[in-house]
Amino acid sequence: MFKYRWILSATFLFFNLLPITNCDGQSMVKPEFRGVWVATVDNIDWPEHPTTNSEVLRETFIKLLEMHQRNGINALVVQIRPATDAFYPSPFEPWSQWLTGKQGLPPVPYYDPLEFMVTETHKRGMEFHAWMNPYRAVFNTRTSSLAASHITNIHPGWFLTYGDKTYFDPGNKEAQAYVTAVVKDVVSRYAVDAIHFDDYFYPYPISGKEFPDDGSYRKYGNGLSKSDWRRSNTDSIIVSLYRTIKEQNKNCQFGISPFGVWRNVDKDPEGSNTKAGPTNYDVLYADILLWLKNGWIDYVAPQLYWEFGHNAAPFEVLVDWWSKHSYGKNCYIGLGVYRANSSAAWRDKTQLPRQIQKIRNTPNLQGMIFYSSKSFEKNMNGWSDSIRLNYFKQPAPLPVVVR
Repeated sequence: MFKYRWILSATFLFFNLLPITNCDGQSMVKPEFRGVWVATVDNIDWPEHPTTNSEVLRETFIKLLEMHQRNGINALVVQIRPATDAFYPSPFEPWSQWLTGKQGLPPVPYYDPLEFMVTETHKRGMEFHAWMNPYRAVFNTRTSSLAASHITNIHPGWFLTYGDKTYFDPGNKEAQAYVTAVVKDVVSRYAVDAIHFDDYFYPYPISGKEFPDDGSYRKYGNGLSKSDWRRSNTDSIIVSLYRTIKEQNKNCQFGISPFGVWRNVDKDPEGSNTKAGPTNYDVLYADILLWLKNGWIDYVAPQLYWEFGHNAAPFEVLVDWWSKHSYGKNCYIGLGVYRANSSAAWRDKTQLPRQIQKIRNTPNLQGMIFYSSKSFEKNMNGWSDSIRLNYFKQPAPLPVVVR
């Protein structure tokens, strides 16, 4: 019986991928977002090693870009602000240590990496989404060396230390205004196709430690429970950012890539049939569904880095759930290609192909984003070859953005 289910499923996929013929008899491929996250924090993906050498930085980015172009990728999501620092000349924040090796040190000879990356990405017919971490200010309080101009040195009262990291206090209105100004600057000066935030609003909890925002809560709580107050803080920065982005460039998108579970069904009948520990709503204080319903974001890219049949968060359950909860906005599923060979499930070479197939066979989903770029360099489980030679062999146009 399994064999026949596989044949039927494969047949559906075959017809789903057949080129569409337009009125002129020309073949076209269905629009599909095919993105890759390029993480710069801690030099995860690019640059492999920090350097001030502009020629090396340009050459290595072009190499990465052309690899993804060969693989049929049509959008890069590049981290340009990993920890309140910049991969571009910013009037607010110092050059990133992960670019040149020392925070505040520019590339030599001088060039603008962001302008270069956007231009080269567009030359190849691909979108460039500028990935920014909203609230992480110091990546590691024990090892990070901060420039004198770093905002934590200028406005220390805006920040809270939690574990070995320093964060903006999300309840501080001055801090929110500052983050909004940083985003406004990028959208006003660069032809980025989107501003992209990931899942880090309030930090993931550390066992036995409460996030130290009691001071702000006493000052601004206004009678709300702490949980509702924290969610309202996240809501307010999202609304502010959406309006600011659209005022600067109405065609620039605002996308969020949240943790894969909004709420478990035992907490909310609208939640997914999952048993996740952290959730967006209850632990990270990010009410993604509210933002989608109210049109405060242009797309959502939930990080579904689990396998089929996972005991707490099955991939297939969450794909179906998000397809029913995107509220007319584009939904791109985040895929954990980096997990190859990390467990028995991820040693199965069919795991990623079946996930791509599941996405394509599910309504209201417009594509996928892979985490992360380096996994394709390693061709883990042969998946880079599979994508280039099979799943993404024919180029696909990008989906229309729902306004």
